[in-house]
Amino acid sequence: MGKLFGTDGVRGVVNKELTPELVLKLSKAIGTFFGKNSKILVGRDVRAGGDMLLKIVEGGLLSVGAEVYDGGMAPTPALQYAVKTLGYDGGIIITASHNPAPYNGIKVVDKDGIEIRREKENQIEDLFFTERFNTVEWSSLTIEVKREDRVISTYVNGILSHVDVEKIKKKNYKVLIDPANSVGALSTPLVARALGCKIYTINGNLDPLFSARQPEPTFDSLKETAEVVKTLKVDLGVAHDGDADRAIFIDSEGRVQWGDRSGTLLSYWASVKNPRVIKKIVTAVSSSSLVEEYLSKYNIQVEWTKVGSVDIAHKVADENALAGFEENGGFMYPPHQYVRDGAMSFALMLELIANENVSSAELFDRLPKYYLVKTKVDLKPGMVVEGIYKKILEVYSASTVKAITIDGVKIIGKDFWFLVRKSGTEPIIRIMAEAKDENVANNLVNELKKIVEGK
Repeated sequence: MGKLFGTDGVRGVVNKELTPELVLKLSKAIGTFFGKNSKILVGRDVRAGGDMLLKIVEGGLLSVGAEVYDGGMAPTPALQYAVKTLGYDGGIIITASHNPAPYNGIKVVDKDGIEIRREKENQIEDLFFTERFNTVEWSSLTIEVKREDRVISTYVNGILSHVDVEKIKKKNYKVLIDPANSVGALSTPLVARALGCKIYTINGNLDPLFSARQPEPTFDSLKETAEVVKTLKVDLGVAHDGDADRAIFIDSEGRVQWGDRSGTLLSYWASVKNPRVIKKIVTAVSSSSLVEEYLSKYNIQVEWTKVGSVDIAHKVADENALAGFEENGGFMYPPHQYVRDGAMSFALMLELIANENVSSAELFDRLPKYYLVKTKVDLKPGMVVEGIYKKILEVYSASTVKAITIDGVKIIGKDFWFLVRKSGTEPIIRIMAEAKDENVANNLVNELKKIVEGK
């Protein structure tokens, strides 16, 4: 039996790994899984090939007897919110999230708006490989794809219901929004406008080739955005990935603040807003040690888990946790929905700085200072990933305070931590290190890269 689903959905280069033939079979398997007459909401981001794949998916679903509704272009969290709020049985989102421009992908959403659990992915894969698809009589194929025009408005109104709109409005914040030339441009500015903000945008036009910047918000790709934040002297900048489920913040001094830093602050804020919820958050092993260091002051417990929003979201839901997040900027606020949501994170951050009556730079300065360095190594034939993990554990055994091996190898030392793990979405090995001394972080990454490359 083969494997289709990665860390978050099925992804590949369009017309290479992600072929029309594969997508047709996959959509038939998904439709069979949900069942005849199930109501499925379908949507996409701006990526090249998206319209082609959307029509293939819709045809595949119709062929196995599903009722299909087209939500158009929208952020992933908007479609997820529409699935659970408007009464759909499931959803399919055509997106490759943060992956490079040539990629596209398929995310499958359950009726609760969360990406389906791993065991359900396995069931769809079984249907895919055995081709045990539902069949329907020709006379049943008179049903047409229907339009669902409420996705964006329902989503924006849902976000606004969870923050103090009037308190934020009184601050007259200036904000810069970088939606990565994709679907974040369709929703986040609407949220900002409703919150009384003066809005600037960069990379705000829809561009399926991502010619201005790649879909993944990184320190390098956000250099220009950060400069604009400083030049315009805005109160807060926010940058999304290709499907706008992530939010990377740029503070009022033009500093890019990584997702585990914003996630830590937003988790604190979630505990203030929801004092009766158990004081526990869930985050991936890729998050910084500062998470525990800061949240312990507020008696908030941190549970570490594998990288991947699917696993985090379901653990947050199962354990009724305050929040969940990843270092990549994905934050989950359960009163809204149990998934990463870039625009919801943006609204919460504005509410937090308004409540604290400080600048965004002053707010982020409350966190311990660490220096983060990232790199990646191509996964080449002959590389034995488990052997690499074992070697790293041996080399750094003397300086290890704590080792976490639930997803790759994470070593926590006295004033540093690092993570080496095989990506679940690309053929690469990711390396990240953080330390209170910038030279230590750089040296760690260089050492680890040599070990991974076998030098």
